[in-house]
Amino acid sequence: MAKAVSNLVQRAPIWAREYAQPRFQTFLKYARVELTPPTPGEFPQVASGIQKLLSGARTGRWKQLTVKEAWLNTLVTVEVLCWFFVGECIGKRHIVGYKV
Repeated sequence: MAKAVSNLVQRAPIWAREYAQPRFQTFLKYARVELTPPTPGEFPQVASGIQKLLSGARTGRWKQLTVKEAWLNTLVTVEVLCWFFVGECIGKRHIVGYKV
């Protein structure tokens, strides 16, 4: 047992260099893009996106979505709602109600 643990400890730096480091670099590359807050220059894009969404709802363009697009929109909506409710539970530090 001790020899197996010793072998594992000796191989940990090799594993970190060969396996974990490239994946961590990939994570950082995507995190820099996806996790940054919007800049003031991106606000017009947000406004035009909301405007397109509202005009599509008024004209009935949502009726022409493919099943795949509708399913993806549903999944994104569910994800946003779940993160909202998880954030509420974290903020309240309680699952139901607020502790006064």
